[in-house]
Amino acid sequence: MNTNVTEIFGENVFDDATMRERLPKETYKELKKTIDLGLPLNRKIANAVAHAMKVWAIEKGATHFTHWFQPMTGITAEKHDSFITPDGPGQVIMAFQGKELIKGEPDASSFPSGGLRATFEARGYTAWDPTSNAFIKEGVLCIPTAFCSYTGHALDKKTPLLRSMEAINKQALRIVHLFGNEDVTTIRTTVGPEQEYFLVDRDLYNQRRDLIYAGRTLFGAMAPKGQEMEDHYFGTIKTRVKAFMDDLNQELWKLGVMAKTQHNEVAPAQFEIAPIFTTTNLATDQNQLTMEFIQRIAHRHGMAALLHEKPFDGINGSGKHNNWSMSTNTGANLLEPGDTPYENLQFLLFLAGIVKAVDEHQDLLRLSVATAGNDHRLGANEAPPAIISIFTGDELAEVIEAIMRDENYGSKDKAFMNIGAAVLPNLPMDTTDRNRTSPFAFTGNKFEFRMPGSSQSIAGINTVLNAAIAQSLEELADQLEGAQDFEAALHQLLRETFIKHSRIIFNGNGYSDEWVEEAERRGLLNLKTTADAVPYIKSEKNIALFEHQHVMTREEVESRYEILMEEYVNLLHIEACTMVSMARKEILPAVSKSQKQLADSLIAKKQAGLNLPESYEQSTLEKSAVLLNEAYKASEALAVAKEEVLILPTIEEKAAFVKDVMIPEMDALRKPCDELEIITDSNDWPFPTYGKLLFGL
Repeated sequence: MNTNVTEIFGENVFDDATMRERLPKETYKELKKTIDLGLPLNRKIANAVAHAMKVWAIEKGATHFTHWFQPMTGITAEKHDSFITPDGPGQVIMAFQGKELIKGEPDASSFPSGGLRATFEARGYTAWDPTSNAFIKEGVLCIPTAFCSYTGHALDKKTPLLRSMEAINKQALRIVHLFGNEDVTTIRTTVGPEQEYFLVDRDLYNQRRDLIYAGRTLFGAMAPKGQEMEDHYFGTIKTRVKAFMDDLNQELWKLGVMAKTQHNEVAPAQFEIAPIFTTTNLATDQNQLTMEFIQRIAHRHGMAALLHEKPFDGINGSGKHNNWSMSTNTGANLLEPGDTPYENLQFLLFLAGIVKAVDEHQDLLRLSVATAGNDHRLGANEAPPAIISIFTGDELAEVIEAIMRDENYGSKDKAFMNIGAAVLPNLPMDTTDRNRTSPFAFTGNKFEFRMPGSSQSIAGINTVLNAAIAQSLEELADQLEGAQDFEAALHQLLRETFIKHSRIIFNGNGYSDEWVEEAERRGLLNLKTTADAVPYIKSEKNIALFEHQHVMTREEVESRYEILMEEYVNLLHIEACTMVSMARKEILPAVSKSQKQLADSLIAKKQAGLNLPESYEQSTLEKSAVLLNEAYKASEALAVAKEEVLILPTIEEKAAFVKDVMIPEMDALRKPCDELEIITDSNDWPFPTYGKLLFGL
């Protein structure tokens, strides 16, 4: 294994350095114009790029190419075509042309479309995204692409994301130009997604049908030890896990993923990997690769990786903190407040725009992270609540208060922590990232959106963020452009914006009951489930936002509604079917067998003349009999419910039934089964327990 990172980094990526080396100078310049300025790519240039890409890929051992895209399934898709082309009788050559690079034609009939295409219009098209690097994976040249229908509608997560990046670039440029920064020609949003996951032994994983089918445990009593000792977080990484992490890093580095941080997370068997920031569409591609390779490399090491948001009840779930910022082509981070943020008017205007956007589109931000899995996670164990709010930190909160009161903000010297040991340095106190319960927190020079779930693509999340903030910046720029007294107009606009939208700023405990009550008084939404949140995407306000910013058409928005609702219903229906099957075929028979053994033992004692009315066997039998009957009735009720949902006529009725009827029925089945696990002989219990799964590595 080559551990020289500088040598292997990006070796499987057709990146800028490789293009500069392999393309003719003029071809490279034209391609860079396409990438940097969004100009169209002509066929001659495409042919030259395709030829160089093919030669490079074949040298790397590739025999096939694929248009690698991100349909609405939330995972990636690929159809492999070989480079071989007939060249006379019985002869072939390895060929790859510009037209094959630019456009592909996969069958779109089996991908979610939300009604955007009919079955007879199944043809779909993939279009090369030259702003994201091609790469080689498993001997296949992967070309990142967008995916659209026969009618031109976006069928993927990448296309709206690219549109949203163009929208925010356009409006953010207006803001920086107001401050005289004419040298700035491009503004890109950047993202660094922190990826959490669990690892369990694969042999144990294979014995649990709920993990196989649903990605989470649908049954399971808490182990004697969980995370209460707080000894796993940042603890020593076990040898088996470290070997997995080393392999994972190697594969990601070869693909140009700047994997930077790795550590044990809070829950036992939970871990995190985080990259260095990069441009949003590239970060999206790389996060999809990261999730794929976490699972691939885990399998190689005899483990299974769980990306579900809540694979185990009662301990931390897994999220994906989405660290979002904006950077200029001149290298400036627009969310860097500097040492005196109260004097940094450009920063304050961007901050006002973000506060305004999050307040006005809190429903969109909430629904962007809405999944059946994330519903289990939000609101506990270090996951933020379902109520959207912004944490600014003390210094910015005081600056905003001063602006709203129309008062001067008195500069304060930076405070330092006196640690108490003379040999240790005094550390400057951080005035930002202290609140782990905040959904949207300012963390120094970026905003950390902590609500996304670990299995989610970050494309949809950042599409919403970009679109909402672009709209907000546009409205602020409209009011400032042409102002006779710019400074006075800016001062007044900042004050009005913060006053109007300050309700979204909250620096307290997001888990408290008091906050729930306070948020309601402020008029903030508390959308607890996916079924509650998703319908908001169809509001006229949100459709108008997407259409105005040219991110999605009305038809594309409405299709996302259908897809998200269907996904919610289908995932929970799979879970319900799995629960019924496990209860009927595994749990109930196992407990019944264990009861027979107890009964036989009790009979033997009575035959021996022992009359022990409160014996272990008698007491356990009585408890077990009651719980077994309760579990049986609950399994029969859930079996009926999972069939009833299928015959309901509309997706709205199905989602409501799932939320109000089926989920409570699932909870009703799990409760007695988990109690039965506690009192049933471990030799009889049909599948691995939490103790084995969480501490089995």
